[in-house]
Amino acid sequence: MARTPRQTTPLDAPLGRTTRRAPQPSRDRFGRFTEWIARAMGTPMFLLILSLFCIGWISWNTLMPVWLRFDSQEYGFTVLTLVLSLQASYAAPLILLAQNRQDDRDRVQIEQDRQRAERNLADTEYLAREVVALRMSITDLTGELVTKDALRQELARLIEQLDARETAPTDDARP
Repeated sequence: MARTPRQTTPLDAPLGRTTRRAPQPSRDRFGRFTEWIARAMGTPMFLLILSLFCIGWISWNTLMPVWLRFDSQEYGFTVLTLVLSLQASYAAPLILLAQNRQDDRDRVQIEQDRQRAERNLADTEYLAREVVALRMSITDLTGELVTKDALRQELARLIEQLDARETAPTDDARP
């Protein structure tokens, strides 16, 4: 019985059928949109535009001939109320979504600040230990901290010893 040749695939290729997926839209796009809406609704320009829209709506439906009016003032501008209620019902959840995103960013920022503060504290403690170690290493034999004057006196004594050696006759200089 003849064997059929197996198709070889590279080791890093996945087994089975692979299908190409369509690129996914950015998940963050809707979040950025909600933040844009929340920022836009909190501006004086939005309030001015909304006020002009309501004034225009009411003016149109009171001043125009009856056959051009589309919202009756007899019933308290029912369609305008419906439009404003619809706008508010969509605005509230969008603003809450934007606040949740901001809370998430704040939470991440607080965690990063906490980690940075821990690193700074560890660095400060390390430097304090190093300063103590340096102070301990520059103490003299009596256990006291070496002062500038004591260091100068010790250096002057060592220079005198070096001068004395240079002036003393050496074994090579003898005949």
